Amino acid sequence: RARPSFMYVMYVMILWALPMGLIAAFRPDAAASIASGMNAYLNGLPEPLYALFGTGYLGYTAARQWGKIKGSDK
Repeated sequence: RARPSFMYVMYVMILWALPMGLIAAFRPDAAASIASGMNAYLNGLPEPLYALFGTGYLGYTAARQWGKIKGSDK
């Protein structure tokens, strides 16, 4: 039942698309400003941070799978 926190972050980002769609339907300028701010923030994160996340995420999934095969994770 253990899941990395990033999966929950991804769920929130996907679900955030629903209210953003409604905002875009009624106030396109506000939706564009929100999207622009989010893009600026994500582009401001350093590339090594993304690499660190990817390495940690893949390491977690590999270790989890290995533990399941070995039988130590149930």
